Amino acid sequence: MDTLTDGVVTLNRWRTEDLDVLVDTVSASREHIGAWQVWATDGYGPAEGTEFLTGTAERWESGDAQEYGIYVDGTLAGGCGLMRRGGGREIGYWLAKACTGRGLATRAAALLVAEAWRLGAPHVDILHDELNTKSGAIPARLGFTLHHKEAASDALAPACSGNDFVWRIQRPS
Repeated sequence: MDTLTDGVVTLNRWRTEDLDVLVDTVSASREHIGAWQVWATDGYGPAEGTEFLTGTAERWESGDAQEYGIYVDGTLAGGCGLMRRGGGREIGYWLAKACTGRGLATRAAALLVAEAWRLGAPHVDILHDELNTKSGAIPARLGFTLHHKEAASDALAPACSGNDFVWRIQRPS
């Protein structure tokens, strides 16, 4: 679905017209986001935003991922996605620094879990660096169980340890 909402948080499918607000939001919180997300470590401008928005459209059309901007009161607060992984789905998220600590990523992840069940996924995973305890609090709040720890498979952002915790929730019977 192109839009998901719980009445507080609205997830809107990324569109090419979101370029300016995406770049402005990431740029304003680059140090905060870049500490944990390697794609924001060295800056984030129109070229990076265009590449992301082009890729997200391709992933949406192929069914590999549904990626959204997280909006609160009409303002972009961050981004999230529901990606096809290993027979199930994986959720990823980020928030602008000013939007942290308000439960917004938890609300966005809950909307994505519901969407995963609607799509028939047998399970949903959330991965985060073991040092990113704020990110790890989200799956715990939503009833996920710590499934395992693994070496990070992607390039590392500056605050990352190189080890990921993988949380999982199984589809309800």
